[in-house]
Amino acid sequence: MILEVIGIADIRLDKYISDNTDISRSLTVQLIEKGNVTVNAVVKPKKYIVKENDIIDIELPPPTLLEVNPENIPIDIVYEDIDLLVVNKQKGMVVHPSNGHYDGGTLVNALLYHCELSSINGVIRPGIVHRIDKDTSGLLLVAKNDSSHIFLSEQISKHAVTRQYRAIVLGIVKENGTVNAPIGRHPKDRKKMAAVYNGKPAVTHYEVVKHYRNTTELKCFLETGRTHQIRVHMSYIGHSVLNDTVYSAPFQKADFQGQCLHAERISFTHPNGEYMEFQTDLPEYFKKLQEVL
Repeated sequence: MILEVIGIADIRLDKYISDNTDISRSLTVQLIEKGNVTVNAVVKPKKYIVKENDIIDIELPPPTLLEVNPENIPIDIVYEDIDLLVVNKQKGMVVHPSNGHYDGGTLVNALLYHCELSSINGVIRPGIVHRIDKDTSGLLLVAKNDSSHIFLSEQISKHAVTRQYRAIVLGIVKENGTVNAPIGRHPKDRKKMAAVYNGKPAVTHYEVVKHYRNTTELKCFLETGRTHQIRVHMSYIGHSVLNDTVYSAPFQKADFQGQCLHAERISFTHPNGEYMEFQTDLPEYFKKLQEVL
């Protein structure tokens, strides 16, 4: 892909490319760092200031052949068209293959059996625009082609996708609030995340729904989307998500596995410009826990 700079640009290389192509800012940065972008036949850093008459050559890598095997696994598809799907993921299902989960049974395995997916995230995460944890249930947005994937990813990066969760947390949360605490790798346990001063910006808003004995039901709204964000933020303010075995003590009930967290609503703009909103009922495990509490 060749771009010829016409007129005075005076902006960074990565911003110029993302503003003038369908390539997202994050993917642009990756291409620049890998040396796949040259300006006047010379590799330049992402902070290079583009000048009039510059010739920018962008070498897009060929699509990676998908090697994850399709599997005939039942999935709850809430909505589907030629560009995307909205899936209601069940509790306990891993979204995509990863360390320790290469033997199948993931949502990606099931989706590949059902339809074609975008190739932007390569072999392991085709079509996955955003993720939810294995033991978090609820709505997930999936792209079926590269152009819709780029469009949806840009919306997420601009915080234009609304994601609402329902959680039950330990302790009595007295009023609505916001947690604004950056999240990064835990300084002592690299398998965990934590609220750390040098982490990435992370903001979670929450509203009180109902009080139970020593627990509170909340609606949580993501302004950003960091790994384990709600779980980390709730633990940070002293109200860990119930039965979160990573960030809290487990809830003592034999038939209840994993944290009580459900992605119940998502809204976004479709690549065709239409505003879309989807909401799912609380799953049975959540309803049973409400009755127990």
